[in-house]
Amino acid sequence: MTIGIRDYALVTGAYWGFTLTDGALRMLVLLHFHDLGFSPFDIALLFLFYEFFGVVTNLVGGWIASRLGLKVTLFSGLALQVLALSALAHFDPGWVEWAGVAYVMAAQALSGIAKDLTKMSSKSAVKTLVPDEQHGALFKWVAVLTGSKNALKGVGFFLGGVLLGAFGFRGALLAMAGGLVVVLALSVLMLPTDIGRAKVKVKFTQILSKSRDVNVLSAARFFLFGSRDIWFVVGLPLFLAAQLGWSHAEVGAYMAGWVIAYGFIQAIAPRVLGKGRNAPGGAVSRMWILALLGVTGAIAWAVAAEYHPGLVVVAGLAAFGFVFAVNSAVHSYLILAYTHADHVALNVGFYYMANAAGRLAGTVLSGWAYQWGGMSACLWTSAAFVAAAWAASLALPPGRAQSAYDERH
Repeated sequence: MTIGIRDYALVTGAYWGFTLTDGALRMLVLLHFHDLGFSPFDIALLFLFYEFFGVVTNLVGGWIASRLGLKVTLFSGLALQVLALSALAHFDPGWVEWAGVAYVMAAQALSGIAKDLTKMSSKSAVKTLVPDEQHGALFKWVAVLTGSKNALKGVGFFLGGVLLGAFGFRGALLAMAGGLVVVLALSVLMLPTDIGRAKVKVKFTQILSKSRDVNVLSAARFFLFGSRDIWFVVGLPLFLAAQLGWSHAEVGAYMAGWVIAYGFIQAIAPRVLGKGRNAPGGAVSRMWILALLGVTGAIAWAVAAEYHPGLVVVAGLAAFGFVFAVNSAVHSYLILAYTHADHVALNVGFYYMANAAGRLAGTVLSGWAYQWGGMSACLWTSAAFVAAAWAASLALPPGRAQSAYDERH
């Protein structure tokens, strides 16, 4: 079903509301459990199920959406996030450590499922809005959606730091759950039922993509997003708090500013690339990944050499964010360009499964690398992942993307 601007705006608005709580929740959990004395690796484990169930959700969620429609997956994602926030609000620091960790991991699993159901729904909806032949328009719509989402996630990071200081862990979580209930109620009342439902029933065996371009792009995406989360999830906030002595609000403000700026660059990526009505292909993606490798390697070298590490990390990762944002925007366009509209949820789900798997690997490596070798180890590991993303992208077709979906499937 092709949707109109109004319905797409409703889907996007729901996604924005969810994104605020998602960013705030990450900051709340990280800072609160750091204050409770958890080690960097223990904190990384708290996010393990969040990322792992994102992998599973994207793989199966696309199939569910193609059969039942994007409205079902969108509402399910919002409802599960309310449940996750409410569950975390009942965490008791007095519990024995293993029980507390297990409880938080289970609640984070619900949040991970919720995040990827909601993201897959909103990203798929844009493909139903823009006709297949309008590649330039599709690139612009995807860039705006992805950029605005990340900007709001940055606001969420700042919001999490502020709410933790103002209302405490429990109060902040309950306030966010209440706001999301309002978003869910408005979405239920106003959205049509059959957004994103495939005209032909999709077999469960089709959840693994049969498009070579989609598979290659997904592999590159795995390493690209792993490279970011290796330093971003655990290493950076703990470096700012423990090594530079920043307060919760200052850590939240920097990470918020980073993600907001990152989202802004994503939104204007078509202008940065100067493509006009044209849209990027594999050659453009490879060029920008190579630029990202240069930036990451330079930051890692400077930190390892102990050349003003605080300044290098704070300023260098701002440069990383600019180049990474363009890379991410190009990838977000390419997955839709390589996908036929009737099965968009299926392929987008597969692609974001790879994205979630990269984040899972990055999260675990972030805690391990920081505990083993500090921020320097995080950055060198990140550089290795960027190199792997570039190697995978060598198999992408160089020119403007075309839908590679085979109707016979």
